[in-house]
Amino acid sequence: MRNMYIQVTMCIRAQGTRGSRNLLCGVVPQRALCMTAAGTAVDGKIGAERTGVRKRGVDGRVRRFDEIPHTGRNGWVNLVKFWREDRFRQLHKHMERTFNTLGPIYREHLGTQSSVNIMLPCDISELFRSEGLHPRRMTLQPWATHRETRQHSKGVFLKNGDEWRADRLLLNKEVMMSSAVKRFLPLLDDVARDFCRMLRVRVEREGRGEEGKRTLTMDPSPDLFRFALEASCHVIYGERIGLFSSSPSLESQKFIWAVERMLATTPPLLYLPPRLLLRIGAPLWTQHASAWDHIFSHAEARIQRGYQRLSSSQGRKSQVGAAGDHYTGVLSQLMEKGQLSLDLIKANITELMAGGVDTTAVPLQFALFELGRNPELQERVRQQVRASWAQAGGDPQKALQGAPLLKGTIKEILRLYPVGTTVQRYPIKDIVLQNYHIPAGTMVQACLYPMGRSAEVFEEPQRFDPGRWGKEESQKGEGTGFRYLAFGFGARQCVGRRIAENEMQLLLMHILLSFCLSVSSSEDIKTTLTLILQPETPPRITFRKL
Repeated sequence: MRNMYIQVTMCIRAQGTRGSRNLLCGVVPQRALCMTAAGTAVDGKIGAERTGVRKRGVDGRVRRFDEIPHTGRNGWVNLVKFWREDRFRQLHKHMERTFNTLGPIYREHLGTQSSVNIMLPCDISELFRSEGLHPRRMTLQPWATHRETRQHSKGVFLKNGDEWRADRLLLNKEVMMSSAVKRFLPLLDDVARDFCRMLRVRVEREGRGEEGKRTLTMDPSPDLFRFALEASCHVIYGERIGLFSSSPSLESQKFIWAVERMLATTPPLLYLPPRLLLRIGAPLWTQHASAWDHIFSHAEARIQRGYQRLSSSQGRKSQVGAAGDHYTGVLSQLMEKGQLSLDLIKANITELMAGGVDTTAVPLQFALFELGRNPELQERVRQQVRASWAQAGGDPQKALQGAPLLKGTIKEILRLYPVGTTVQRYPIKDIVLQNYHIPAGTMVQACLYPMGRSAEVFEEPQRFDPGRWGKEESQKGEGTGFRYLAFGFGARQCVGRRIAENEMQLLLMHILLSFCLSVSSSEDIKTTLTLILQPETPPRITFRKL
């Protein structure tokens, strides 16, 4: 079966490149051109010229959709197998094994969901070329059903079409544009510094060794969750909630628990009709809906406080006649401009908060572990961070710009441990992938975990190497834009991307300036999947004060 893929999709190497193994159209650090089913050599660029008429495959025809290898035609039988074998928690590994068995494209039918799964950059490039002006990804129906039954407005995560685009363009101004990043970066930096101050005190108080050189071995995950929530609240609501105090509020801890419960109950609900579960009062649906109710009530309370704060500050400004330059967070910016209704602001702020805790706290666990088990690499990153920090004069934006290995560290973590394991699109026109016909409107998933660990795509994929990204960005025509998709792509990429990237980089920067990291075991971390990829058991990290 694999020979067929090698036949119809091939890579043509430029002279002088290393290796002779067939790459199944994967893009590796050597110069390579991907030959698509259209018969056109594509240089990995989304805007590559295409012929208007698609040519047939080398055997004379494009294969039918139903000829795509699959894991079983009956979605309900497949779903029962998944539950019986507990495959949902290892869905990322299942995808990796299936690609190894069936080749670089396959179909999966689970319950009510059907998809075509791909993992090679040239196929992903073709998919994104066909996403249209209003890209669609898979609707998380349990989330949508919760909004509909509770009569909440939907945020951009759950919207499509013109309505999505209009709201998204307004949100981009506050969370994605460089001017917005410049405004909220100091807030993230404040929280990262405070976290490290708290950690230094804890190491000195609880650690072992002589004073000033103590070490502390701990599971940092609870503290990282508190950091992520504190940072999100500071940027979004413009307020600190005191999670680094000796007795953080129970309300905030309940919010973290609610987010974890919501994420854990989402995957099994994706493959069943939510309204049926709602009608019969299924415990799984009840847990999911209750978790979302708590998330919304937490957001509602803070939005009300933000509204009151804004009203009182506007009253003071009108009295003194001065606007002031103090940045008060994304919420107040949206309220002040008044371009979104209060219901839409609430919907989008709630989505941002729900998506901004685990999705940064968990990658930070993996990052501390990988830096801890790669001490020489850790020191290289630290030296670059120190030099950049010294030259930046306290400006966090300059400090990050001068430390590309820090950005590379985050990209490597999300290559090996992608938070979301797939990116979905519905092509607006018929396309051909791996010489198979894909009808318009088919859900196609780019599978990030298998791609990130594939030797067909990355050289030495198991090696943690932040420097690989700097090398790739200096080379053209390598399809790098479709090898790193941790935050999605294009107009529909993660709306909280800039907050998350900078939040993680700033915390790692301050940790590396303050501590040397080590781990007692360099064994690979076992991972499990809820809606996001996370460690089965959080790694224990040793912090030594520098």
